[in-house]
Amino acid sequence: MPMRTRFRGITVREGILVEGPAGWGEWSPFLEYDARVAAPWLRCAEEAAAGAWPAPVRDRVPVNVTVPAVDPQRAHEIVRVGGCTTAKVKVAEPGQSLGDDQARLEAVRDALGPGGRVRVDANGLWDVDGAVAAIGVLDRAAGGLEYVEQPCATVEELAAVRRRVGVPVAADESIRRADDPYRVRELEAADVAVLKVQPLGGVAACLRIAEDIGLPVVVSSALESSVGIAAGVALAAALPELPYACGLATVQLLTADLVTEPLLPVDGQLPVGAPAVDADRLTELAAAPNRVAHWEARLAEVRAVMGEDRPS
Repeated sequence: MPMRTRFRGITVREGILVEGPAGWGEWSPFLEYDARVAAPWLRCAEEAAAGAWPAPVRDRVPVNVTVPAVDPQRAHEIVRVGGCTTAKVKVAEPGQSLGDDQARLEAVRDALGPGGRVRVDANGLWDVDGAVAAIGVLDRAAGGLEYVEQPCATVEELAAVRRRVGVPVAADESIRRADDPYRVRELEAADVAVLKVQPLGGVAACLRIAEDIGLPVVVSSALESSVGIAAGVALAAALPELPYACGLATVQLLTADLVTEPLLPVDGQLPVGAPAVDADRLTELAAAPNRVAHWEARLAEVRAVMGEDRPS
């Protein structure tokens, strides 16, 4: 699926659909992830295909618009689509300056208008001192940040930043890439937990983390098609409390989708439920033979790893 804007270093999103008794699940780990990292993503797809999601407690989920590291004019245009009143803005992009981030946030603030909320995501690319300095600048540019997501790479750095700034800190990579996702809680390193359903192994696994971690939760995407986004929506719909808009509006970043009715925000919300896969779209978006071979080999490798991990 081609993307509208380069995001996370890619311009095309690849993945596999897994079919089961209840329909389809999406398996789309990023290409650089090895088999063990990609295994939870497959468990999430299998859970969806099996129809194992819990009952929802709400029928719609509020979402934020995601703004890549684009110029201010493009950022303004992105925010105006979909009716979202919260925006998550990518910052700390390699090759860009803090001034670029500041200008982008000012444009986003203008596009949202009064009452809008702005959060930023640095993907762990600042050091502690750099994060503290940048957060102050961006907090002013945004007219007050809702939170800053993953300002630094390690849990210890997050804790240090949190002690030095007044803006709430959210943990993403420090949960989903950590051997111990609860270290964030133990070190009091974050105010918000960002949970991504594919990397963490599915809806049920995320619900356990949400219950145990003791922090407000934001459900976010891993840049999936609507098939994968539906799993994130199922998680958000099942949480007892949902105090923040979720980062699940990223289908807006794709030029095509696999379903008859893509999960695009209307008035800043997504409906709960699994959209119907469109057979014609599957044919149109089918990968080239060499990419099919790549994914088949990768799938076999991950299934082998998952078999090794299961008790005999």
